[in-house]
Amino acid sequence: MSLDLISLENIQEFAHQYGYWAIFLGILLENLGIPLPGETVTLVGGFLAGSDELSYWLVLTDAVAGAVIGGACGYWIGRLGGWSFLLQVGRLFRISEERLLSIKEQFSQNAAKAVFFGRFFALLRIFAAPLAGIAEMPFGKFFLYNLAGAATWASAMVTLAFFAGRVVSLEQLVAWVSQFAIAALLILVALIAIPLWWESRQVKRATGE
Repeated sequence: MSLDLISLENIQEFAHQYGYWAIFLGILLENLGIPLPGETVTLVGGFLAGSDELSYWLVLTDAVAGAVIGGACGYWIGRLGGWSFLLQVGRLFRISEERLLSIKEQFSQNAAKAVFFGRFFALLRIFAAPLAGIAEMPFGKFFLYNLAGAATWASAMVTLAFFAGRVVSLEQLVAWVSQFAIAALLILVALIAIPLWWESRQVKRATGE
């Protein structure tokens, strides 16, 4: 998919042409693990609601429904075939199965937080549901956190665009939200990577390496 096809202008055109279906499908496909700009689709929907072209409540319902259904499908994709795929990727990059099992265990301990808060982070929003499936998080528990996260995220994005879109341009709003999501992801990576690096360094010191 070319960058031109998923530009803000094209997203706006799809939203004008297909209305609520464009919002629902855009978010659903992103949550299936397809790298589409679901966040931008949601902001466009909220912006159009703020300009009275769409209904706020229908846009919000579409955003929540697309996120919940897409997340559930992503979960089952990860649950049914994700682990074998991950093992193949691990062999390709020479990552042992024992190491992958350790990572899987660590993720499973924090799966609920990842599913709920992951919606507010770039990339993690795409991969949290399949990873929860790979980690074999109980589906009932996943569904509750998936629903809560989807409702919180969609409410924040749609409401922000609904009100802020009246005082700033859509382009500026999308740029700000995207910058925030990327910055939040970098901070999250640092919070995870730095303790792991420090622990590895301490182990090496203890073993005299």
